[in-house]
Amino acid sequence: MYRNVFWDLGGTLVDTYPQLDAAFVEVVRRGGGEVSVQEVAQLTRRSTHAAMAALSERFGLDIGLFESANQQLKNLWEHDPPPSMPGAKTLMRDIALGRGLNLVVTHRDRVSATALLGGLGLAVDDLISTADGFPRKPDPTMYQVLLERHGLRASDCLAVGDRPIDATAAHRAGMAAAMLESAEAPVDDDAEYTVATLDELRPLLGL
Repeated sequence: MYRNVFWDLGGTLVDTYPQLDAAFVEVVRRGGGEVSVQEVAQLTRRSTHAAMAALSERFGLDIGLFESANQQLKNLWEHDPPPSMPGAKTLMRDIALGRGLNLVVTHRDRVSATALLGGLGLAVDDLISTADGFPRKPDPTMYQVLLERHGLRASDCLAVGDRPIDATAAHRAGMAAAMLESAEAPVDDDAEYTVATLDELRPLLGL
């Protein structure tokens, strides 16, 4: 069993994908094309940047249109955040009650990430971001920094994410990984565990 959880943010703790996917579908529609939400979902689960590049190339649209739509969402979320994932708040509370740590590792800028967490009432013990000057996942540096900062053993920690890079970065830091996946947009990764809901993590955490 694991005691501490290293959380990814968007798509893991916060249900950002439905709005993101819909925004990209709308960009394509306005550009005269047509793409299904499921097709977009399969792209965004790999990487938002890769999804924008792929859709831009496929439909001959300026990638800046997708970047603008993505930024507009981030601006919206500062005062009107998307919902947290079902079960996230109570699971994080129970981890804390069991004297475990809830740690967030994200590519999102610190201001945006903090606003999302605060707006949803998700209490974390620490947050580290690429905005702090660290390389993006799958580089393991952010995980390693948090392990050292809190004096944690990697074997006591579980990394939870929704993209293959989350599992790869965790493994490179010596940690086990769990992937939150939906049947509509499965992910090809090498995580030890795959769950459809956050509550399915409870047995791994002794909760």
